[in-house]
Amino acid sequence: MKLSAFGRKFTADAGITSLMDDLGNAMASGEGMIMMGGGNPGHIPEIQERVQEILAGIAADEGQMRRLVGIYDPPQGEKQFIASLAELLNKEYNWGLKPENIALTNGSQAAFFMLFNMFGGDYGDGHRKHILLPLAPEYIGYADAGIEPGLFQAVRPDISFTDAHEFKYRVDFDAVEVTGETGAICVSRPTNPTGNVVTDEELARLEGLARQHDIPLIVDGAYGTPFPSLLFVDAQPTWNEQIILCLSLSKLGLPAARTGIVIAAEPIIKALSGINAIMNLATGSFGAMLAEPLVRSGEILSLSRDVVCPFYKAKMEKAVEAFRDAMGEDSCRWYIHKPEGAMFLWLWFPDLPISSLELYQRLKQRGVLVVSGHYFFPGLPEDDWRHRHECLRVTYSQDDAQVAEGLRIIADEVKAVWAETGR
Repeated sequence: MKLSAFGRKFTADAGITSLMDDLGNAMASGEGMIMMGGGNPGHIPEIQERVQEILAGIAADEGQMRRLVGIYDPPQGEKQFIASLAELLNKEYNWGLKPENIALTNGSQAAFFMLFNMFGGDYGDGHRKHILLPLAPEYIGYADAGIEPGLFQAVRPDISFTDAHEFKYRVDFDAVEVTGETGAICVSRPTNPTGNVVTDEELARLEGLARQHDIPLIVDGAYGTPFPSLLFVDAQPTWNEQIILCLSLSKLGLPAARTGIVIAAEPIIKALSGINAIMNLATGSFGAMLAEPLVRSGEILSLSRDVVCPFYKAKMEKAVEAFRDAMGEDSCRWYIHKPEGAMFLWLWFPDLPISSLELYQRLKQRGVLVVSGHYFFPGLPEDDWRHRHECLRVTYSQDDAQVAEGLRIIADEVKAVWAETGR
């Protein structure tokens, strides 16, 4: 089979492809793998019950059911959901949104594919522009989203130690360089994989750089504010026409509904809707119609604040305690990135004698599925920083006992690696 450059790029090995294959194969095998690799949200009873109630109401209403499965939405997305969301966000934050400022996509991944290639790549006038990631590490799903190679440029973070076994990444503004070849700045908040939350001050400085150079600041809020609010520190939601705010229904508890939300200036939404039409004809209605009653009533905010966030914060605290107990104080050097949000622990083992990819393979053999940290550094040269090969991402969203056992096995395996090398 002969493929174009596009075909070769998107059929080659990619971190996100490997991750999803591992997850799917492990689930299908039924062999008891401890699933600590993906970002599948936990199953929160209060959310599932509320969604079930809404779905039952739709199924009992012939007109609603027809809208759900039998009618194309416009390329911008389900109009009633969009109108309700604009009204809610204006009421809460006074953002001055119109429905023309919001578009839906078939999941956040699709949104980023479209946005990155709208603002990065070949501009047709001899200029090529990149997407600037000001705080590496970043989301694994960004890495291969560019149609053209070399789409991203990333910046190493400042590292500060916040406890004996805890550290935090911060934006190194002395190293952040926005040039005429920068098409957009992008940051996730909270950050997948580390759980880092870019501070309000850092976000304001990034917005200032974007405004100075007349480029958008893309804020990936898939785990963030105003919903699903997987935040364990204070962080204010912000939007204006310099910002493209991307939200999702996945981490609220609807990952299979594949509903991404983009809030941006009208010309960007119009362009995104046009690409939507070409790629998908229309976005799916399912997630938007399930969530619309929650948006219309404002319940989506209270559920996020009072149910979803406490659910994950409790899981995070149990996971941190389990890993601290498993590693102990007198073993090899180890750190957890300060868990400020999302649903992951980012583990760092300085001077690890093997690569994180080798550690991932060893853990997989022991029935624990994690993700090697080296996948999360798109836009940095391959071999210029050993740190990228010393980290693991693990999720704590699943059963607490399984998570604790998985963390115990990780600790045991890391100690075994050090023992084998005699170091």
